[in-house]
Amino acid sequence: MKKQKDNVQVPQSGQIAVNTKEHSLLRHIKKEWRLYSLMIIPLLYYIIFKYVPVVGNIIAFRRYKGGPNILGEYWVGFRYFEQFIKDPQFWQAFWNTLRLSIGYLLVRFPVTLIFALLLNEIRKKMWKKSVQTISYLPHFISLVVVCGMVKELLAAQGPINKLIEMFGADKIAFMSEPGWFDFVYIASGVWQALGWGTILYLAAMTGINTELYEAASMDGAGRFQQVIHVTIPGIMPTIMTLLIMDIGGIVTSSNMQKILLLYNPLNQQRADIIGTLVYRMGITGGNFSYAAAVGLFEGVIGLILVTSANFLSKKFTETSLW
Repeated sequence: MKKQKDNVQVPQSGQIAVNTKEHSLLRHIKKEWRLYSLMIIPLLYYIIFKYVPVVGNIIAFRRYKGGPNILGEYWVGFRYFEQFIKDPQFWQAFWNTLRLSIGYLLVRFPVTLIFALLLNEIRKKMWKKSVQTISYLPHFISLVVVCGMVKELLAAQGPINKLIEMFGADKIAFMSEPGWFDFVYIASGVWQALGWGTILYLAAMTGINTELYEAASMDGAGRFQQVIHVTIPGIMPTIMTLLIMDIGGIVTSSNMQKILLLYNPLNQQRADIIGTLVYRMGITGGNFSYAAAVGLFEGVIGLILVTSANFLSKKFTETSLW
């Protein structure tokens, strides 16, 4: 007698993989629910303070003068965009933003990388930790205190001008002459961020295989050649990732607070950036829709910059954020 075969439906391999993945994820969440619960507060923070406020960008296209209607009174289209594009103050702030941000990036980025490479070459742990601690300290000082220190050091009767007079030169009005603002902004920023910016580089250097240094040494490579041919290629993904993020932040207002604390009516012509323009027009001037339009434009430019930098980095170095 022939045995009758049972009609059994065999699921496809793709369905098996998806179901297995879903079951494993749910099983892992149930098992490690305590760890996943720690994500609730950060997720709520980003949802409430990062994603929900995006809805407020609608007032860039609507007339808003304050009051209970938080989404504006009526639709005006691109009126405020046309307004700031024709505004000379905006373009002055835009070029000031590019000049300060690019100048700061061109100085801080290589200086931070070189300082990290030099720190990595220190063999005595005591000296290395001492230098790291001293260089990290400015990062933990309040920005208000840092700007206050800068003003006191560069004041007309401050120690810097006293030192200049000792060498027979005339005093320099650092805080009132517009031409000196770039130097003050970049130098104080590098001093404050130098040590903290080396952390990621040093962490990446610890992941480099020590056998590569031994092989390079056996081939006759000196310390400098090992840095060029082993250390820098080993941390190149980290370098490119940080560079992409910095390029994306060229037009953002991350240092707006510092400029607000440093600038004055005498140097405002070179110190006024997009962030301070938004603050002045929106918060102090009450023109919220105009400020929202400028801020939205600033965000779009930042998105274009970071996307372009990521594309070029992926094409030429095979390293990218996504």
